[in-house]
Amino acid sequence: MAKQNVAEQFVDILTRAGVKRLYGVVGDSLNPVVDAVRRNSAIDWIHVRHEETAAFAAGAEAQITGRLGACAGSCGPGNLHLINGLYDAHRSMAPVLALASHIPSSEIGLNFFQETHPDRLFAECSHYSELISSPKQMPRLLQTAIQNAVGRSGVSVVSLPGDIADEPAPEKAAETALVTSRPTVRPGDEEIDRLVKMIDEAGKVTLFCGSGTQGAHAEVMEFAGKVKSPVGHALRGKEWIQYDNPYDVGMSGLLGYGAAYEATHECDLLILLGTDFPYNAFLPDDVQIAQVDVRPEHLGRRSKLDLAVWGDVRETLRCLIPRVREKKNRRFLDRMLKKHADALEGVVKAYTRKVEKHTPIHPEYVASVLDEVASDDTVFTVDTGMCNVWAARYITPNGRRRVIGSFSHGSMANALPMAIGAQFTDRKRQVVSMSGDGGFSMLMGDFLTLVQYDLPVKVVLFNNSSLGMVELEMLVAGLPSYGTANKNPDFAAVARACGAYGVRVEKPKELAGALKDAFKHKGPALVDVVTDPNALSIPPKIKAEMVTGFALSASKMVLDGGVGRMLQMARSNLRNVPRP
Repeated sequence: MAKQNVAEQFVDILTRAGVKRLYGVVGDSLNPVVDAVRRNSAIDWIHVRHEETAAFAAGAEAQITGRLGACAGSCGPGNLHLINGLYDAHRSMAPVLALASHIPSSEIGLNFFQETHPDRLFAECSHYSELISSPKQMPRLLQTAIQNAVGRSGVSVVSLPGDIADEPAPEKAAETALVTSRPTVRPGDEEIDRLVKMIDEAGKVTLFCGSGTQGAHAEVMEFAGKVKSPVGHALRGKEWIQYDNPYDVGMSGLLGYGAAYEATHECDLLILLGTDFPYNAFLPDDVQIAQVDVRPEHLGRRSKLDLAVWGDVRETLRCLIPRVREKKNRRFLDRMLKKHADALEGVVKAYTRKVEKHTPIHPEYVASVLDEVASDDTVFTVDTGMCNVWAARYITPNGRRRVIGSFSHGSMANALPMAIGAQFTDRKRQVVSMSGDGGFSMLMGDFLTLVQYDLPVKVVLFNNSSLGMVELEMLVAGLPSYGTANKNPDFAAVARACGAYGVRVEKPKELAGALKDAFKHKGPALVDVVTDPNALSIPPKIKAEMVTGFALSASKMVLDGGVGRMLQMARSNLRNVPRP
């Protein structure tokens, strides 16, 4: 039996950690590892056209499966391209292992061709970034990297010189146990006692939920029912908490809607559940605040806390539910539910007036029809910018759908690469990339990856021929739009030229049929929808302090637009309010 080399041992350890795919672009320093993947039936090499796509895809796979994702780049420029996608994965708390192959070990530090220092470069976007300088070092170092990525929910980077990857692996290397899942964390008794006391003493309690409520929907609903609490959410909490929620008062933040802002400001006690919501201008500074989070570094960094609770949301609520006193007065909850329904009623008209005749097509209408046509378990990947607005307002969660995007890092061009990673996890599951024309064209080369692997991703392109969110930022700042216009091709024709299904939609009456036809197509498809670049209207009263990017100033700003089926849900909740 031939002796293993370091690359083969590296790949074996990845497969034992549950890695199914390694996304990347081949290159000389990476060749030993790619060849080891070729000869290992437990893992596939996924050849993308840009390493940034590889990192986004690995991060998306990790978010969909909960397992470790992996990507790789060759030395110097190759692995440098990984960095943006790795930043996104790290800030999204997606467990990802990145292999940054390196120049020959004897040349490190001598300004060799393509030399960089990846162990330093990736330090800021990872929990762990180290260089393998000896074959004997590799097994333990890779194990440590995997355990950092999985245990701390983020990125680990291993730098491996190509010559070391090709060397013989050490004899009888220990096959140590690997951490591949996270434990639950229960808060201490003292924190639970204090939180129970605060809840019992508060007349009005509001819950504000983030992505940390994943897996805790039942507990949040039971707790909210017992303390008669409105339940608001951040964008990353929407998919986990909005569905089947009779206490829903919408979303707060720059893209917010409904009564979430009022509910968080008019309560006596605000409980932040599993959220690192960054916009502190939307959080109150004159009510009691308790925060529950499994990551202690999140506690108190957005707002002044009266109580910090370190623990899983689900475990914390399981401790609280049997101990808190049930509140009988639900006037605050009912008032917030009515405010929420009234607020949605006021903006829903923004996308219902003559939409079937309006050209260019209202993007709100596109998102609304997409929400109706898509499957009940669709994975939506969402480009940063205006597509964030449409997904936040129109995609209806149900506990089976997923909505992922660059919600914490805010990168352009993320939707298509994320769709690649999501689709590889299950070819039979519907995956829809909600792409803007700016984001899509930035990494358009990886549309060819869909064709190469016959991935049935459906790209719904919101084509307004502009960088719409940037135009909005300029408008709010009192600046004329400049440098934001895109001269686009017929993207549907481009898709067909690539060997995929492509259709262009310019009239609203053609939209539903075009989407249905694309979704029926068994391979990759692109629906190029020409949308109105002037879709968003701004509230008439805006203070001088405004937004740059997604950083909010002292003033509250709400984007006026439709809200799809959320009005129906809000009215349904209101009808269920008990009457005296």
